[in-house]
Amino acid sequence: MFTFDVVGRPAVAERVVITRDLMDASRFRSVAPGVAIVRSATDDALCDATVVLVDLTLGIDLASIVTEGRTVIAYGPHVDDGALVAAKEAGCADALARSVVFRRAAELLR
Repeated sequence: MFTFDVVGRPAVAERVVITRDLMDASRFRSVAPGVAIVRSATDDALCDATVVLVDLTLGIDLASIVTEGRTVIAYGPHVDDGALVAAKEAGCADALARSVVFRRAAELLR
């Protein structure tokens, strides 16, 4: 469940994507209506999130968003093996190449 804030974005959401890329946001919204798109790991929408997809190119401290009862899936360029491995080491449930995330977005954001 979620409620909407004054700009029409879910104020509390179970499914959240952290990205600053407008094209990514549009693609996620098209396959998962109701998903909250936020620009930082400190956004209030993360409070009740059970599924979080996070763009590795943002350089976010992943350990700060990995919590009990929350599935965090990082995604980034397929050529950045170091970042994908580091994401798993930080506690992410998975770390996937961008192309894989967009092929599986509806499934991941269920």
